[in-house]
Amino acid sequence: MRYFDPHIHMVSRTTDDYENMAAAGIVGVIEPAFWQGQPRTSVGTFIDYFDMLVGWERFRASQFGILHFCTMGINPKESNNIPLAEGVMKLLPRYCAKESVLGIGEIGYDDITESEERFFAEQLELGKELKLPVLIHTPHRDKVNGTRRTLALVREVGIDEHMVMVDHLTETTLPLVLETGCWRGHSVYPETKMSEERMVALLRKYGTEKMVVNSAADWGKSDPLKVPKTGDAMRVAGFSDVDIETVLFANPIHFWEQSGKISLDQVMRPAIDQSRLWEENSALRGQTPVVEDNGST
Repeated sequence: MRYFDPHIHMVSRTTDDYENMAAAGIVGVIEPAFWQGQPRTSVGTFIDYFDMLVGWERFRASQFGILHFCTMGINPKESNNIPLAEGVMKLLPRYCAKESVLGIGEIGYDDITESEERFFAEQLELGKELKLPVLIHTPHRDKVNGTRRTLALVREVGIDEHMVMVDHLTETTLPLVLETGCWRGHSVYPETKMSEERMVALLRKYGTEKMVVNSAADWGKSDPLKVPKTGDAMRVAGFSDVDIETVLFANPIHFWEQSGKISLDQVMRPAIDQSRLWEENSALRGQTPVVEDNGST
């Protein structure tokens, strides 16, 4: 079974995670630009972070048999620093043109402030202008009201709802998104957000159309194997292999292929060549490099 995790923060994860993910069947990931736990204080720190997403992290993933894509944006937590956010907005069009950047994200609300709404709207407008998909983070607090305001802003900006994925949905917010043309993202995360069992219950109730599952794994207590674990739970619940691959592989790729930079046929495990370097650096630390002779499989 092939899996694709469309929302995971791999700069927070170890090389062991990449190896375990590949062994579990994950062949590709998308890493949304994200708050790093400590507020960044200058635009230059965003440049370094964005360069890491399109450079070193993409290379590191390939060294362990995983395709790495990303999205670019300023997270709502950092949108409240207005001069900083204005500087980051000037950077985004240049990074969005890069081949591994599939869209805008993750953006949205956190405390639902005026400045968060300003930069949320500006980034929706940018996605609309560049004809790129947009990944929206729904707030951890006041989630229902935040989701309602999110959908209202999407309508106000006028971006095509089919180009929008609303993420971190739960039993209380999914019905709101089902009334729109937006895609439906769910983060399966230990103790908070969704569990595998709750996700299976939602799939039973609402079906598989536009339903997407991710791990949202980051520097917190999280699990980068939650997508394949959801596949296991779906199988136990009686879902077919076709249903499992639809939700956990095909659906996220179909959403992001609207960028024109990814397609279902192109997502396959890359051949590993650990003799390669990135700017004279190796992802290994003295280990014998693995080099495959057989190309992509």
